[in-house]
This record gives sequence, structure tokens and C-alpha cells, in this order.
Amino acid sequence: MSSHEHAHHHEHDHGRPADPTLYRSPREAVAAPAEPLAYVVGFDRAGQRPDALFTVDTDPASARYGQVVGETRLTTLGDELHHFGWNACSSALAHAGHHSPERRYLLLPGLRSSRLHVYDTHPDPVRPRLVKVIEAAELAERAGYSRPHTLHCGPDGVFLSCLGGVDGNEGPGGVALLDHETFDVLRAWETERGPQRLAYDVWWHLDSDIAVTSEWGTPGMVENGLDPELLLGRRYGHALHFWDLGTGRHRQRVDLGDQHQMVLELRPAHDPGASWGFAGVVVNVADLSASVWLWHREDEGADDGGSFAVRKVITLPARPAEPDQLPPALRPFGAVPPLITDINLSVDDRWLYVSAWGTGELHQYDVSDPFHPRHTASVRLGGITERAAHPAEPDTPLTGGPQMVELSRDGRRVYLTNSLYGSWDDQFYPDGIEPWLAKLDADPEHGGLVPDPGFFPHGEAFAGLRVHQTHLAGGDASSDSYCYR
Repeated sequence: MSSHEHAHHHEHDHGRPADPTLYRSPREAVAAPAEPLAYVVGFDRAGQRPDALFTVDTDPASARYGQVVGETRLTTLGDELHHFGWNACSSALAHAGHHSPERRYLLLPGLRSSRLHVYDTHPDPVRPRLVKVIEAAELAERAGYSRPHTLHCGPDGVFLSCLGGVDGNEGPGGVALLDHETFDVLRAWETERGPQRLAYDVWWHLDSDIAVTSEWGTPGMVENGLDPELLLGRRYGHALHFWDLGTGRHRQRVDLGDQHQMVLELRPAHDPGASWGFAGVVVNVADLSASVWLWHREDEGADDGGSFAVRKVITLPARPAEPDQLPPALRPFGAVPPLITDINLSVDDRWLYVSAWGTGELHQYDVSDPFHPRHTASVRLGGITERAAHPAEPDTPLTGGPQMVELSRDGRRVYLTNSLYGSWDDQFYPDGIEPWLAKLDADPEHGGLVPDPGFFPHGEAFAGLRVHQTHLAGGDASSDSYCYR
């Protein structure tokens, strides 16, 4: 389906105006008003208390700026909230048959429970209310999947990537398609899977009708922590897959090399006419470095749309450390791996942010030329060995490190959380992880990154739950794809 079909009008039925947070183009998104709130998911590592959806005030003019102003508890135990997302985003302007979409509902998958909780941010965006729970059985019966991980609103439905199969089967993992408005699980998105077995993220290039998926591991490979035997055996994911977005047919597998273990976050260009993007790789087992790769079309003019190639464009080396400073899992290596666990691309496709959860660094790159990123700034917070503090509390070493990173649409604000996944947290930060959410001020003109000392909810602000992903009211860099240039 062309991204321009069904996109001539974006007004609600009965003449009401369209949701103003659905933007025709990246340029419109950048120019729109700033986010008043952030939504953050938190989970109880022990699984003895319900997980929660937190609302944080992000309005600098507010008396409660930087504070948690809402907390909504789930109705179940043991979900482990991880990634989440909106029922609709700007790509809704190209959806067939959906003429009145609203960015209104937040869908919260439980990575351990395989349930989805659906929250309505209307009428009170500070206190979203639960409207539906989709049980694991529905995901299993209708799509054949379990362990939902990442979701994005896209053409024809909500795309929900899942790590596992059903009835105890480890896989293959893949993508389930959900209805935008009822949230019913419709089916598995793939129609011809080809060689793909492992799953993690899913994204796309709207104008060229191309989808991209990445690879982590099956539930058994990830749920009890990083398995050294699997890692050194190079058994985790190390490839990208390219698909026809409209039909779900596999087109191409591109292997990054089996030393590059865990190809996770995908960040395609926001320009819908572009056909390049970045993927983060957690670790190279040969030297413990981490890397970022660019995918791009290598023969753009070919009749079939061309095939894709990849190249490594950023490498972060491991940092030597004394064994007694390291958690047991890393002592044999005598080094801290950077562990790139998230990346994010600004809406104008100019700035790339790279989280190095192991060394406790967030890096900023100018990617005006995506083939040659230029390092422009970095900030240290936490880290396995040196545990850098936040300027709001300079005498308190932080646990965890920059992990999930979210950007405001105008590129001026960067939000960071510090937990990866409960069992993996325990391996790399065995003393425990105290939750924190940091905001950094970025300079989208010249580069530069500075922590905001007035924005640092942490610890009991999140009732002791570990926080993972953040999304912003009105949209952000990782929750939208656009129909127009």
C-alpha cells in the first residue's frame, strides 16, 4: 500500500478537527508544541507488587516540573513492563479505513506474562485509566506468539514484535498485528517468513513499502539473564531482515557477522522517502566492543527496489578494569563492555544518540552524513565500575546507566532511564538498581548535551519500581513515522 493512499484528508468524522498530535511531516512534528508530560513504565523485580505506568510533569513552567504526578498500577502480577506505545501515531494518516485516528491509548505489553494492558489517556492524561486487558491466550491463539516486546503503530494496524512462539515453543518469534481501535489481535503479520527465526524490533520505510526486523533471542535465551555459553557460541541474533511491509513477505537477510551478538534497536530515517537507518549491536564477542550499523539500499534504481547492505559506522571499545571492580559475570574478561542497549535518531534525522549501559555513557553523534557519524558530545551517568553521579545529587553514585533513550520532537530534550531487563540488571549491577529518570538538554543546532539539575525523579519517586521506557505526550522521536516529507 502506498503511504499516500487514504491520506488526502485528516479530519475526524462529522467535521471535527483531527488529533493535532498527528503530524503530516517531520518538519511539522518538530514545530509543534513541546510535550507537557512523559509516560514511564516501571516493574517490580520481585514480581510481588503490580507494575505501574507513571506520569511525569515535563513542563518547565509547572510547579511540579520533574516530579511524578500520576501512578497507575496494573491489575496483575509478574508482567515485567518493558516497551510500550501508542495505538496511533502520525503514520495513521495513511491508514486504510481509519479516518478518525487519535493518539489516545497506551498499550503496555508484559514481557514475562505475555499480557497487554490498554490505558486511555482521556479524559485525564495525568491518570490514564485501564480499559482492556488482552490475555496471553488471545495473542497465542490468533497470532501464534508470546513474549510481546516492542510495538509501533503502522499501516493496517499496531505492529507488536514478540520473542516467542506458543505452547512452550521457543519460536520462531515475529510480529503480531492488532486492530488500532479495538486492540483485538488480528493475526501474525508475516506471510512468508523465509529464514527468520529470532525477533526483537520492527520498523519500516513507508514510501518504499519496506519493513525491517532485528534479532535478540528466544524467551529461554534471554529470560534468565545473558547466557555466557550462548554468547561465546555466537548463538544470539546477528542479522537484519528486510520485508515487504504491505504483504509480510520476507525479502532479504543480511548477516552482520556472528561475532556481533544481539542486533537490537532499529532507528530508520524519519524522512518517509529515505531508505536508510541505524541498528545497535550490544557486543562483539571477539573484543567486547559495541557498535552501530547503517543499513542502506545498494542499488536504488533496480527494478525490484534494490537490495540492502550494511556497514559498521560507530565502534565503542571495551574499557579495561581490575577484576575486583567487576561483577562476577565480567571478571574473566577484565574489562567493562560498553553494551549498546538503545539508540535513538532525532526527528530531523540529524542527531543520533547511543546508550552505553555498561560504561555509563550517553553519546551524541552528528549524522548529517549517515555514512560518517561525527561524535559531538557525551554524558556519564552511572556505569558498572565508576558509577558517575547526577548533578542534582553529586555525592550519590548512580546504579545502572543510560539505557532507554527518548527524544523530544524538536530535539532539545533527551530522557534516559537506567534498567535493562530484570535478570540482566542482576548480572551487570548485582548490588541492585535504584530507578532514575534523567533529562538532558541538547543543542540541536551545534551539538552538545548537559544534564538538567532540576529534573531527576528517582528512587521512591517511582515507589522502588525499576523504570525502563519513556514516551512523551504528543509524540517523540521513536514513536512516530511520517507519511509526507
